[in-house]
Amino acid sequence: MLLPWESTTGCSLSLFLEEILRFAAQILEFLLWLSAKEVQMQPAVLSHSVAYIFQVHSIIHIGKICYVEILRFIQYYVFNMKTKKHIHVFILLAIFFIVIYIILAAKPLGKEYHFTPEWRKSISTPTVQNVPLETQQIYFKLGQSIGYFTEDGQITTFKTFPSKASISSEYYAIYNTDDLHIQFFNKTNSEQGTFEASGFPFFEEDRIYIFLPGGGSFAKCNPQGKVIWTNENTIPITAFSSKSLYTASGYADGTIKIFDNETGLETIAFNPGGSDYKVIFGLDVSSDGTYIASVSGHDKQRFVLTKNEGSQPKIIFHNFLDSDMKQRSVVRFCDNDKRILYNYENNLGIYNIENQKNTSIKIDKSVIAIEETDSLIFVLGKKGNEYTVYIIEKTDTLQGSFSFTADTAFIKTCNNNLYIGQDTSISKVKISKE
Repeated sequence: MLLPWESTTGCSLSLFLEEILRFAAQILEFLLWLSAKEVQMQPAVLSHSVAYIFQVHSIIHIGKICYVEILRFIQYYVFNMKTKKHIHVFILLAIFFIVIYIILAAKPLGKEYHFTPEWRKSISTPTVQNVPLETQQIYFKLGQSIGYFTEDGQITTFKTFPSKASISSEYYAIYNTDDLHIQFFNKTNSEQGTFEASGFPFFEEDRIYIFLPGGGSFAKCNPQGKVIWTNENTIPITAFSSKSLYTASGYADGTIKIFDNETGLETIAFNPGGSDYKVIFGLDVSSDGTYIASVSGHDKQRFVLTKNEGSQPKIIFHNFLDSDMKQRSVVRFCDNDKRILYNYENNLGIYNIENQKNTSIKIDKSVIAIEETDSLIFVLGKKGNEYTVYIIEKTDTLQGSFSFTADTAFIKTCNNNLYIGQDTSISKVKISKE
């Protein structure tokens, strides 16, 4: 004998409505999976699918809440009703809630990021174009080739090199390790100068350096290649960074030195310490020289942020890392020096100077490049021949990622566009928030 709230009609109706809601939830879950698969199948050229994934995550969350609430409604008003004369009212109300849920799920939930492919160019046999001097040019190094291209995909300089090459936004050089006099060129492909010292050229934006034989000394040069000043050291350099005002170098004995770019005078020298085996794996200095960030040490490796308060910097934050990585770490100030990104074993660390919060994001790649736009930071990771681009919003949250297979790759950003190099091709992706 059935109790009043256990009528066969009520049970059947409840099960029917429950199946409808479960089916709707499964459809949304399938769309989420399908969108993710689409991005994995075409990783080098992002599409609206990335933005759709972010939106569907929110839709699924709201849908599950509606799903639970509607089931509670069914259980209370159908299972517990003692008569059947108002059953059609409850059916109509349940259908109404389903319709409202579908309408909400169909509408965009605020502005979302959209990644629109604009072009893809092969650089196997490129046609080099001449462009006006004021044209914005982006540099690249891909395999055994270097060069410059414009935002609309015109290749303006393309060079292959058998041994070594260095390139920045302003200059490039192709050389052999035993060259005594190395010529270098500007981005218009005109000869810029010749290094008067032998070694290994290094360019960072418009700054020109040459690392001297032995691995512990370097010189800063003028635009013609003449030495302005030299720093000599017998300890190998293990990390290096420069900004318009300062140059920072880290050494195998755990020492960090900061130099004035104009005079070459050593303004700061210190050892972050804290580890049994001292070595600097990654290093960066803020634009005004106020902050110095580093990843250092082995056996209790740690991230250290110091603030320049005179000749001796003060440690304002440090974090012992669950890592004993024995390779170079990328350390980079971003977002107008408000954030520092640093990588260590299977993690990407983000320290926010404004709110003094440290965040870690799990990644399974070694970071090789960091680029940023107005609102997003892109991190390129590599493991074997698999590359992953991690998309991080400037709220220290991972928004998404995509992977692809290549022998060599790069990422660049310019005017809120993302450029992806993959073996013998370069792609442009326009970023918008709509």
